[in-house]
Amino acid sequence: MAKKSSLEREKKREHLSAKYAELRKELKAKGEYAALQQLPRNASPVRLKNRCLVTGRSRGYMRRFGVSRIVFREKALLGEIPGVKKISW
Repeated sequence: MAKKSSLEREKKREHLSAKYAELRKELKAKGEYAALQQLPRNASPVRLKNRCLVTGRSRGYMRRFGVSRIVFREKALLGEIPGVKKISW
C-alpha cells in the first residue's frame, strides 16, 4: 500500500487540475503565458500520476484495467477480470 501522504497529494492535484482546467484552457487560447505561470504548479494536468485503485502503486500501472500489474495478476488468476485467462503453450 502506498503512503497515505502520497495518495492525498495525488487527490489534491486532481482537485486543483479540475478546478483550473477551464481557466488554463482560456489562457492558452489567448496566449497569455505570463498569467499561466501565476497558476499553482499542481494545477497542471501533466503533474498527475496514474495509480492503482487497490494498492495506490504508481509503477506497473495498467491503464485499461486501472490497477497495477501485481493486482491484475492476482485478480486474473482468481477469474475476477472478465475475458482474461492465463495462457500456456
